[in-house]
Amino acid sequence: MDATGLRKAGLKVTLPRMKILEVLERSGQRHVSAEEVYRSLLDAGDDIGLATVYRVLTQFETAGIVVRHNFQGSHSVFELNDMSHHDHIVCTQCGRVEEFVDETIERRQRENASGCDFRMTGHSLVLYGLCAACLEAEEESVREASRCERAPS
Repeated sequence: MDATGLRKAGLKVTLPRMKILEVLERSGQRHVSAEEVYRSLLDAGDDIGLATVYRVLTQFETAGIVVRHNFQGSHSVFELNDMSHHDHIVCTQCGRVEEFVDETIERRQRENASGCDFRMTGHSLVLYGLCAACLEAEEESVREASRCERAPS
């Protein structure tokens, strides 16, 4: 998105908004926290305060530029709104977020809504679990603890 896109979203083009938008577009992650945006700005030498980052991200959310998620309690992450529907799976250990689309799940959700006399206007599905790396680390920790328990004193 550029300055024209900000104007079309009803926002005045300011340097902080452009810088924050740039961080979101160039981030290696799709889901970033306000603190991560702030750290990226600091690393780039930009003098934009954390309160400004929060304020701009809230403005972007209101304008439909980003989507806010609260995957694990009160910790918010933001992703650019590309207008495509997807669901999420979140590692409860490290916080890694993956996106997925499953047409069978989508169809079943529409069928369930219809079966309850609802017209579905949207939904959010988040699966929680352990990613492969965290699962391996947990299993290694259990193996290590087991070895320690069997070691002679």
